[in-house]
Amino acid sequence: MKKQLISLLIITLFFSCKNEKQTNGKLNVVTTTTMITDLVKNIGGEHINLQGLMGSGVDPHLYKASEGDVTKLSSADIIFYNGLHLEGKLVEVFEKMKTKKTIAISDAIDKKTLIGSEYFASNYDPHIWFDITYWKQATQFIVEVLSEEIPDQKANFEANGAKYIEKLNTLKTKLETTISELPEEQRILVTAHDAFNYFGKAFSFQVVGLQGLSTATEAGVQDVQKLSAFIIENKVKAIFVESSVPKRTIEALQAAVKSKGHEVTIGGTLYSDALGNAGTIEGTYIGMFEYNVNTIVNALK
Repeated sequence: MKKQLISLLIITLFFSCKNEKQTNGKLNVVTTTTMITDLVKNIGGEHINLQGLMGSGVDPHLYKASEGDVTKLSSADIIFYNGLHLEGKLVEVFEKMKTKKTIAISDAIDKKTLIGSEYFASNYDPHIWFDITYWKQATQFIVEVLSEEIPDQKANFEANGAKYIEKLNTLKTKLETTISELPEEQRILVTAHDAFNYFGKAFSFQVVGLQGLSTATEAGVQDVQKLSAFIIENKVKAIFVESSVPKRTIEALQAAVKSKGHEVTIGGTLYSDALGNAGTIEGTYIGMFEYNVNTIVNALK
């Protein structure tokens, strides 16, 4: 009942409010995940008022709109979200906001190139930010959207977008160099859930998640036993916790491996569905990606 009331309140305010900019005359932009917030910040900069709904460590699969989100959503000129049913609990709200104000950045990507997934209503793996090529496409898409909304700042948005794409190109080269230190037979990434399939495809890793693509699913005893056998058979040195997923499932997996007379370490915590704390290196998309790769390679070498 509370969920229905919040959804109704959001939708009512959304359509009833006047689409006015704040007194400083800037466009009001709301974003969902921390990755999107960071991306839009790099492009919009000081020319927009930016507010993100989700913070560090927040799982977008399970996120529910709070009463505090109502004001942000109702006063927004544009809402950027991931799409592909990543924000599972917000889908109903966004579907009822089908105006130009709600924009899925996944619309920038050719669906034929995405990884299929029967776990999602969209039939696609939504973790597109782990493919840097996709993130570059999302960058250009946001540049175009913001330029259309604020034509007199188009040159600034385009310049910011070009600068950010250059940074992404540098990031990709740096990650490839780091990953090259790890023999291909050791590139097996075992994590709490299947958030890293695009990463695996881009950097030649075999990726295995204990849970499905959505953290809304739970790993059962059979899943743990099956994956523990896989770890032993493939001599996997380390497995990884995710910042937005409870670590108990990975600890259970480690215990299952140990019960069979083998050892596997927990190689560290990876950032999957959310960035790190604001103000830290991991609090940016580029810093998060570099941190993840360094953590993975160091633990698996």
